[in-house]
Amino acid sequence: MTKVLSVTSECVPLVKTGGLADVAGALPGALAGHGVDMRTLLPGYRAVVAQLATREVVAQWDDLFGGFARVLKGALGDQVLYVLEAPHLYDRDGGPYVDRLGRDWPDNPERFAALCSAAALIANEGIEDWFPQVLHLHDWQAGLTPVYLRELGAADRVATLMTVHNIAFQGMAPASLLPRLGLPRSGFHDKGYEFWGSISALKAGLVYADRLSTVSPTYAAELMTPEFGAGMDGVLRERQQDLLGILNGIDEDLWIPPYDAPEGKAAHRAALRHELNLPDGWPGPLCVVVSRLTEQKGLDILLQALPALLDRGGQLALLGSGDPAMEAAFRAYADRHPGVAVRIGYDEALARRLIAGGDAILVPSRFEPCGLTQLYGLRYGTLPLVALTGGLADTVINASPAGLAAGCATGVQFQPVTAQALAHALMRLVSLYQQKPVWTRMMANAMASPVGWSQSATAYAALYAQMVKPA
Repeated sequence: MTKVLSVTSECVPLVKTGGLADVAGALPGALAGHGVDMRTLLPGYRAVVAQLATREVVAQWDDLFGGFARVLKGALGDQVLYVLEAPHLYDRDGGPYVDRLGRDWPDNPERFAALCSAAALIANEGIEDWFPQVLHLHDWQAGLTPVYLRELGAADRVATLMTVHNIAFQGMAPASLLPRLGLPRSGFHDKGYEFWGSISALKAGLVYADRLSTVSPTYAAELMTPEFGAGMDGVLRERQQDLLGILNGIDEDLWIPPYDAPEGKAAHRAALRHELNLPDGWPGPLCVVVSRLTEQKGLDILLQALPALLDRGGQLALLGSGDPAMEAAFRAYADRHPGVAVRIGYDEALARRLIAGGDAILVPSRFEPCGLTQLYGLRYGTLPLVALTGGLADTVINASPAGLAAGCATGVQFQPVTAQALAHALMRLVSLYQQKPVWTRMMANAMASPVGWSQSATAYAALYAQMVKPA
């Protein structure tokens, strides 16, 4: 049994701002059947502590970055959860990273250095007579852990895996905080955690962790290029032998289609059109979008490419929020076109109805480390139309002539990520939809796609086993 401590800043169902939370919440249960005892360490945000059914204290420190802290034991499904309760750092209104006005908490460097320090202390001292053999570190919030582990003299006993979920977030802090964060100045250089004159928690993890991973094979390759590496591409090229791409999965017990075969979608499509006041009888597909409205997600080029769908009898139903100008543009489109329905905000129940009732789900992202939306689409037979990038490239089989001839296509891919290429892909989508036997076969292929955690859990378990250091 390999003992792994997962160190994360968010985790479903306790706190979520993005896909990291889904991964952190799903991995422990998925790995339980693969010889891995994974426990999770999570900051004790006010909302997280409030959700704990029990509050057994299993560790404590008198001074952790400015105040008393303790570790509370809880449960994450059938697995063990450790919550780092440090009121001076986490007991406040607002989100995990920003206040109610959307501003970064000014003490974020200390808040997540405390999480890293606690992880290193647990690895060094054990907790409940349990000593992790591997620390699985998620994104910049856990990136300083290998440094603290070295300072404690435990790096030769405990292995570290640093996983990049989104390299755009790098945990920057001014160099003046080196003493405050307990970081040795000897590591503040271009081969350490210095980045353009500042401290980068992400770079610390990329440089000092034993192994590196990210959430799809294609994204792993993309990260080593200037276009996608966000300034860290050189670091990653130096460590490419230690970098592995392992796809995320979805919880198939939580995402269960309300039908077993492609034919079952019709009733849900009709119900969705009725709910959103979209007219029936249009010859094209009902396309859905469930997304943040940002340029990263490619929603700006969707606005430009929409006529290619709407002029051919397709429809669009969108749920999301983000850039105010983009929100206004989609609302304006809906006001002037009967084939477009827009809901600004996020509603989990509506998101599921969109995926169940839509014919296709559009994910035109400029970059997408893995993506979960297209996996939900596959599970529901809602064919993904995706940009050829990151995990989108790895999970969707394109309806190319070869893919169609082999009978294995599950969606439509396009490149480059431009409005013209997306418009062409939308025209292909409409053409495929009008070939009912072809479309039905693609739906069946999609619904049979492996989108759960089984394959990925096997890969993680093998990686952990390789990483365990001699006692």
